[in-house]
Amino acid sequence: MKNTEQFKHKKILVLGLAKSGYAAAKLLHSLGAVVTVNDSSPEEGNEEAAALRSENIHVICGGHPPDLLEEDFSLVIKNPGIPYSNPIIVEAIEKGIPVWTEIELAYRISEAPIIGITGSNGKTTTTTILFHMLSIGHKKPLIAGNIGTVSCEVAEKAKADEIIVLEASSFQLMGIEKFRPNIAIITNIYDAHLDYHGTSAAYAAAKAAITSQQREDDFLIYNADQDEIKKIAMESKAILIPFSVLGMKEIGISVDETYIYWNGVPFIKRSFIKLPGLHNLENILSATAAAILSGCDKEAIENVLSSFTGVRHRMQYVKELRGRKYYNDSKATNTLATKSALAAFDAPTILIAGGLDRGHSFEELRPFMGNVKAVVTIGETKERLSEFATSCGVEEIVYATTMENAVQLAHSLSEEKDIILLSPASASWDQYASFEIRGDEFIKAVLSLKS
Repeated sequence: MKNTEQFKHKKILVLGLAKSGYAAAKLLHSLGAVVTVNDSSPEEGNEEAAALRSENIHVICGGHPPDLLEEDFSLVIKNPGIPYSNPIIVEAIEKGIPVWTEIELAYRISEAPIIGITGSNGKTTTTTILFHMLSIGHKKPLIAGNIGTVSCEVAEKAKADEIIVLEASSFQLMGIEKFRPNIAIITNIYDAHLDYHGTSAAYAAAKAAITSQQREDDFLIYNADQDEIKKIAMESKAILIPFSVLGMKEIGISVDETYIYWNGVPFIKRSFIKLPGLHNLENILSATAAAILSGCDKEAIENVLSSFTGVRHRMQYVKELRGRKYYNDSKATNTLATKSALAAFDAPTILIAGGLDRGHSFEELRPFMGNVKAVVTIGETKERLSEFATSCGVEEIVYATTMENAVQLAHSLSEEKDIILLSPASASWDQYASFEIRGDEFIKAVLSLKS
């Protein structure tokens, strides 16, 4: 770690526990800070609170006391999910107290350089592909951030000869001050989380923050096929590395039917790529650019492109059974993600979809329903999805009660060379606690089918 004295004897409030708050509180306490943790969840059964108290860290549970900030804190570190409308956050900002998320803390102490990855879709896939490229290329990568490993926990142990590959959400990026990745990637920007950010402009500004502190010797890899991101890039001080899936370009990384190009020169044959889908091609290009800039050799990059078939629950290839290929895209909790999944296949597709009904329209899927020969609907949205599929001319539409039932029905409706795709276009919370659990149920059901 570096700069370990900067938090010594400072009074710091950690707002919200979960994994990030727990890790931040422990780290700051070990660095000599006077830490108070405030979490809205009840005291009973709060294991993190009990563990922190055992280390003599002051913890307040069960709500946010109105006089909390009277203790003269010099810094607040908040859970990314806590909105800025929270009264404690509003008061802190009014008092001029800095409000960070823990990725800022990670940056302040990290000896390792950071590659930061953000975007509406594709962050996790890009992060994972790049991690594998750097691993095979012997660059000692560490994976961190929104992908599931708390950044400050990783940064605490990172060495100068390692590289932190950090997936950053818009929520996390709103809480930065000096966070400066040596390489930043913006995969794409579509409207998302507007209940949190309020407007499309505010959401885009949060994503743009990933390059706000970059300097002339840093790199910004960005989606040159989106005008919104090109505007962000023009404001950056970093060296610009555009990526495009719309044919060969002379600058940055691009692709045509035959090659991936680096600055207009053929670099790798496209035939090496095993991961399907145009959206995944964007992820591959941005990860490949970062790997090149990090000094990975061509062989390491080719190795990953020829073997990587998807992140779990994100267009994950499960198996082939009697000529049918099964894909788990449980992470597709909105129509944008399902649209990308449907566009990835030319073969006839049996679509398993449905889940929590938020009242959103499925109309965005209509241009991509041409290859869908049957739909198995499940969850709260099953009737609305059925009506939509009927209006698209899909003839075979059936309801399922469970994921096992859905997989069995999809298999019975399929023929050799068909794709059977779970891509729900809906959140999971009507039947499952998470999209991961939903996806695991799909995999279990597929693997239980008899060949």
